Amino acid sequence: MAERTLLNHERPPIFCPGCSHDKVLRVLDKTLVKMGLQGNEICIVTDIGCSGFFDVFLNTHAFHGVHGRALTYAAGIKLCRPDLTVIVTMGDGGLGIGGAHILSACRRNLDLTLLVLNNFNFGMTGGQCSVTTPNEAVVASGFLNRLDKPLEITSVAASAGAPFVCDCSAYQPDLGDILERAIRFKGFSVVDILELCPGRYTRRNKLTVKHLEESLKAKGASCSEVPQNQRPEYGQQYRFEAAQQRSVKRPKTVDVRFKRHQAGREEVVILGAAGQRVVTAGELLTIAGVTAGMYCSQKNEYDVTVLRGPSISEVILSAHPIEYNGSTSPKAVIALANEGVNRRVKLLKNLPEDAFVLAAAGIDLPETAAAVHRVDFRSMGIKREDWALASLGVLASRGEVLSREELDAATEFRFQGETLRLVRELLTGIRSL
Repeated sequence: MAERTLLNHERPPIFCPGCSHDKVLRVLDKTLVKMGLQGNEICIVTDIGCSGFFDVFLNTHAFHGVHGRALTYAAGIKLCRPDLTVIVTMGDGGLGIGGAHILSACRRNLDLTLLVLNNFNFGMTGGQCSVTTPNEAVVASGFLNRLDKPLEITSVAASAGAPFVCDCSAYQPDLGDILERAIRFKGFSVVDILELCPGRYTRRNKLTVKHLEESLKAKGASCSEVPQNQRPEYGQQYRFEAAQQRSVKRPKTVDVRFKRHQAGREEVVILGAAGQRVVTAGELLTIAGVTAGMYCSQKNEYDVTVLRGPSISEVILSAHPIEYNGSTSPKAVIALANEGVNRRVKLLKNLPEDAFVLAAAGIDLPETAAAVHRVDFRSMGIKREDWALASLGVLASRGEVLSREELDAATEFRFQGETLRLVRELLTGIRSL
């Protein structure tokens, strides 16, 4: 009877002769079989490099990602499928490229097993130095490895919060036992496996199995849990904490209350400045459109600064689905501040004759073919921060874009309490004027 294996016989391993990766792969296969795991219970996650072939050579679930990012994909897989045994294989090249992701994994403590296949160089791309290359080594990247201190990943991982770390060699007789301990550990485990790269590294450097053993001995290598880092596994704790949270209320829905006989599309652009509630006005306009059964979109632009700079809202109301939410031919432009106008000078210059511009008194406008209607909000006693909302009242009173009924319905949906009273008072004042 053939011995059970997870090796993919349709894609047999093709590592260089004598490559340690081949040995680790076969030990990992035997370990997974010994643990009684089936291929559909395992996910191998890899990135670029010779270690990236592990997902092809094993009959398991697999994910092959970009260099250094394997742990991020593994985290998502484990959170979505906590029942899977998720194993990440990564070379010392990916270790350096994905360093920040490794630190995050150490802090997070998801139940993942990271196998670092550490052969001290970028073997696939020519033998350049990696973050683990010794200073005295001869590599394809000249003297660069003499300048950086080699990274001791297990020490870094333990300092960053990893609860299980292990230093070992691909040639240890107990490698299978080490892998099983790491895989069974309920949390993030990091196994740094020292290897030989006969295709690149050992051609330039004298490195043998005995040298690896001596290196581990000199370091005082260990394979154990880190006492100060023991804590609940992230996914398990996340699900527990999430279950304690109060249920999120479903968002309010806007009811269609009015029938609008509009066959096409109307675009409105509000050009203002920070603090003028431009985005809120744009939101009100979209809600008003929804009450009339329209498809609506809102696209906003503002600087990252607080209470300074332009604030622009582009709103589209359409009888048909909206595929592009940028304004190309606005029916109405509301100009409330020079900051916003200066950001859309070209748009204003290109407005057609049938377009309409509602501009606050004192705002500088470029030459435009559109009809311009000036409103002196200051003389009406309206504060600058209320000009955008007041402009909607002006549009509704003129029958432009939206009706009074739609604006009232949107106001009642969007605001409540004292704010609702103040907005109603503002709109009522606009209508009376």
